[in-house]
Amino acid sequence: MKIIISPAKSLDFESKVPTSLHTQPRFLDKSIKLNKKLKTLSKKKISDLMKISDDLSALNHERNQAWETPFTKENAKQAIYSFTGAVFQGIDVNSLAEEKLPILQERLRILSGLYGLLKPLDLIQPYRLEMGTRLKVDRTENLYKFWNEDLANSLNEELDDNELLVNLASAEYFKALPKKTLKVPMITPVFKDFKNGEYKTIMTYAKIARGLMVRYIIENNIKTIDGLKGFNVDKYRFSEEMSSGNDLVFTR
Repeated sequence: MKIIISPAKSLDFESKVPTSLHTQPRFLDKSIKLNKKLKTLSKKKISDLMKISDDLSALNHERNQAWETPFTKENAKQAIYSFTGAVFQGIDVNSLAEEKLPILQERLRILSGLYGLLKPLDLIQPYRLEMGTRLKVDRTENLYKFWNEDLANSLNEELDDNELLVNLASAEYFKALPKKTLKVPMITPVFKDFKNGEYKTIMTYAKIARGLMVRYIIENNIKTIDGLKGFNVDKYRFSEEMSSGNDLVFTR
């Protein structure tokens, strides 16, 4: 079973990492090409392109200029310890047993606008580049076309013919993996909370639940759909009635 998730805008490059294990991003050559383009953008252009404040555009202009290879433990940090958004709070890697790290490394993949497809222990440097950004590079008009089928092909190389692919990524990042190019069906867990008389997806809670699902899969070595249906963390339970096809709905 492989799992895909989105990255996070919030980053932590100050805290120490409890492991020296690290790897290099597979698509670093393409990341270098993207960074070369990003280095040419002014603060104003970054602000307009990414629709962010002047302060954030100044920060990311600085990040773009400082970004350089080769990545080492001194100038970069493992991805799973760098992202700090809600999904990663749900995973809570710092409290994960050390013997589970190899399983996490084998099974979890993080989609990224700059890095393409990351393993948890891949080294990264600070950046901001969402997959939906309309950044023109060479003859491609956006990042979806820049990455084309590279990310799906990379996953296909790793996936066995009967292996499950669990989609815990956002719609923005999921679009970078065209279904027609994947060789296995994609299972998508959906999390709904009861509010105002109906079940609905509340994104703040759903993001945390995605991280909790990742942790559940890793800690329990889940490999089957029935195993996924056994997810019962933070009061979520599988709903057979609300589920349909490859969408597994969990409610609370």
